Amino acid sequence: MNEFVVYILYSQKFKKTYTGFTSNLIERFKSHNFLETNGYTIKFRPWEVIYVESFSSKS
Repeated sequence: MNEFVVYILYSQKFKKTYTGFTSNLIERFKSHNFLETNGYTIKFRPWEVIYVESFSSKS
C-alpha cells in the first residue's frame, strides 16, 4: 500500500509557495530543487518544505 503526501514548498528568496503531491517526498523535493531542467518550480529555487500531510490513498 502506497502512502501519498501533500506538501507545500516555500521559496524565501521569491516569497512564493508551491503545493504538490507525491508518493516519494524525498525524490520529489530533489527534483524541485536540483534535477528538473524546465517547469514552474525551477524559476524560484531554492525551495524548503513547510508543510507535509500523509494520506493512505491518492483520492
